Amino acid sequence: MIGLFGKKRSAGDSSIVVDSARKTTGGRTRNRVVMTMAVFFGIYATIGGRLVYLAMQDPEMSNGPESRVTASRPDIVDRNGEVLATDIKTASLFAEPRRIVDADEAIEKLTTVLPDLDVEQTYNKLKSGTGFVWLKRQLTPKQQADILALGIPGIAFRTEKRRFYPGGETTSYIVGLTNIDNKGISGLEKYIDDQGLADLQASGLAIAKDLKPVRLSIDLRVQHIVRDEIQAAMEKYRAVAAGAVVINAKTGEILGMGSVPDFDPNNPFNAQDKDRLNRMSAGLFEMGSTIKSFTTAMALDSGKMTLNSTVDASRPLTIGRQTIRDFHGKGRVLTVPEVFIYSSNIGSAKEADVVGIEGHREFLKRLGLLDRLQTELPESARPTEPKVWKKVHSITAAFGHGFSTTPLQTAAGVVALMNGGRYMTPTFLPRTLDEAIAASTQVVNEQTSNDMRYLYNLNATAPGGSGKRGTVAGYRVGGKTGTAEKVVNGRYSKEKNFNAFIAAFPMEDPQYVVLTIIDEPKLEGSTRSATAGFTAAPMVANIIRRSASLLGVKPEFGQEGSATLASYP
Repeated sequence: MIGLFGKKRSAGDSSIVVDSARKTTGGRTRNRVVMTMAVFFGIYATIGGRLVYLAMQDPEMSNGPESRVTASRPDIVDRNGEVLATDIKTASLFAEPRRIVDADEAIEKLTTVLPDLDVEQTYNKLKSGTGFVWLKRQLTPKQQADILALGIPGIAFRTEKRRFYPGGETTSYIVGLTNIDNKGISGLEKYIDDQGLADLQASGLAIAKDLKPVRLSIDLRVQHIVRDEIQAAMEKYRAVAAGAVVINAKTGEILGMGSVPDFDPNNPFNAQDKDRLNRMSAGLFEMGSTIKSFTTAMALDSGKMTLNSTVDASRPLTIGRQTIRDFHGKGRVLTVPEVFIYSSNIGSAKEADVVGIEGHREFLKRLGLLDRLQTELPESARPTEPKVWKKVHSITAAFGHGFSTTPLQTAAGVVALMNGGRYMTPTFLPRTLDEAIAASTQVVNEQTSNDMRYLYNLNATAPGGSGKRGTVAGYRVGGKTGTAEKVVNGRYSKEKNFNAFIAAFPMEDPQYVVLTIIDEPKLEGSTRSATAGFTAAPMVANIIRRSASLLGVKPEFGQEGSATLASYP
């Protein structure tokens, strides 16, 4: 044979070459087999290890998001530390379908304890062959005990967290609600999630012992009084709804706010009903003559009118197709204080005319009445107004027609008129005086505020004033009524009113502002509609009478009836 380099090889040489090649090839094959076996052993070892790990895990942790336990939430407390919302432990029922022996028998037994169980849905879950399915969340201890006694294989319980609201309906619209997974879906519960709690829960860092209580500005004692009075008024006057708010005039803190009908957050089966609406912050209304507070303040603050100015209200005012009349007209020239206490539509219209269309809208916007109110409460409506303001719009807006705002915004605007002219966005969280002043804006001058305090007090003490039924002996209450005809089918109704009364006390240096509303009230013993002086004003009086001492306002007797209490020289 000829070698690779042209040399001859013997037969012996050839066998040596073949032998050597076989040895080399055989070695490589064995190495490949060993390596392949090692890879397969590694893969199977990894899978086996993972299966052992998963078998040792809790069902909740091994079957995805659907089986996770509810995350913790911080307690919510009032300004005095009273608990408004807290987590409690509850049992939730789950199944491991792979371990269910007889799905039909299991369902038959479960429905003896849980008659409302969806049979078809439950059957599909039990036959799914998965490792974990929820059957019923948040059971009572008795339901848990009864199900345990059934002894169904593949059925077990997880301890979950459920939100409990000790105050029930009393704080429902403020505190809000969580869903079945303990996530905030309304009220301050949703606000807390949006401030970062939801992220903590998602990352598993929402540990109960590390979550500090969230303190509100609400005083549960005042809140209870507010809710009690509006509920009683709604029943007494057979109204559609009622509401009220109490605000600290120095800081803008909300001490109490309620709206009825409401719901029980511990059993919120009717929370989505159409009549369950927080009318104080999410309801839009034409606020009627309470808006005349802003019209008069605007005229005074403009410098174009003073308390000594007069307007001619002797005859109706016609603007285009609109004719403006007074409800109880005096048919003569009125001073600015008389325009206010007699609630003259004609007088208010002429006050607005003095300022002008642009100045009027700018003033309402400055007082926060035309923009959506930004508080911690997510449920907040955006006011409505004419797309283009014309003279007729300015004239009607002067006495509360033609634009809609929320009662809470109206109260916040009056706070500025009472506290020296500083507008501060109302808050449901504690706020110091220094913090309030730093966050406030001067919207009217101090003299305008002094004048408005004088007029509020005058309206409660002078003959013919509409605020008499809102007064409380010893507390020097002043205020303004508002009786607005409701719009029905595009026209103002003579049979349906929306009433409001806005008040402040004590008038020489107002500490608190109280606003009440009542929707479609009727006179006692009659089907006729009632006015604000007979319905909304007494609500304010009752709230102040019961809560003033709790708020630290001491009564002083012997000074009632003097209009000079408002510090007007």
